[in-house]
Amino acid sequence: MDPHQYCQEKTATSGSSFYHAFRFLTPEKRRAITAFYAWCREVDDIVDECRDPGVARIKLAWWREEVGRLYAGTPSHPVAHALRDVVQDMGIAREQLLEIMDGVEMDLNQTRYGDFRELRLYCHRVAGVVGEVSAQIFGYTDRATPKYASLLGLAFQLTNIIRDVGEDARRGRIYLPLDEMQAHGVSESDVLAGRVTDAFRRLMEYQYQRAVATYEQALARLPAADRRSQRPGLVMAAIYRTLLEEIRRDGYQVLQHRIALPPLRKMWIAWRTWIMG
Repeated sequence: MDPHQYCQEKTATSGSSFYHAFRFLTPEKRRAITAFYAWCREVDDIVDECRDPGVARIKLAWWREEVGRLYAGTPSHPVAHALRDVVQDMGIAREQLLEIMDGVEMDLNQTRYGDFRELRLYCHRVAGVVGEVSAQIFGYTDRATPKYASLLGLAFQLTNIIRDVGEDARRGRIYLPLDEMQAHGVSESDVLAGRVTDAFRRLMEYQYQRAVATYEQALARLPAADRRSQRPGLVMAAIYRTLLEEIRRDGYQVLQHRIALPPLRKMWIAWRTWIMG
């Protein structure tokens, strides 16, 4: 299979909102961001799909070697083949890809976070750096734009954490900071057992307020000169903020089910946000 076709199918079948944000890009940039997103999915899926941590570590080690081959111009995986020209043309550093992998690997070594400072490091690696690389692919002229992109990535990850509390708990992971859980009277056993209490809702409202504040901080940092080129991020922000509001309206029933927006609604939000610029 053609490497770019492989990446296209990987992205389309993921069900991610990112797919809708890419639809309006030029063919060149769409191929580039799709290749990068497919690479992110390849490494992230290792931890989510491998039940044996030892096997997951072996696969991640292989991908670290593949990153080396990618920058040497001799990749072997279809995604790496598709990404080869992207890293050269867009100036993506090897260290950026390896830092994303460092974040993914944290899931094999850590299932709890004592405070938000710890959690923020994880979020920066798995989402902030992804935002920075994405901004490079979309193109920017102002040196402040990567900081905006990093903050926006953090906001996306905070939204993911809120959405996936129940799903993560069933995998034995809790990304809610333990000190904040304690302050709100929510125990690990409450989360693992799926108990939606008033205390849990107050805790989730606290997480919601931080996520909203992070979106506002990120968008306030987007330089006007790069607003048009960074529209895919604005599309994602619109979709994710809508999702966040739906979760809140549902009373934070995230321990029981995973809330998602229908594809047609995502498409409508994406089109409306794109044409508004």
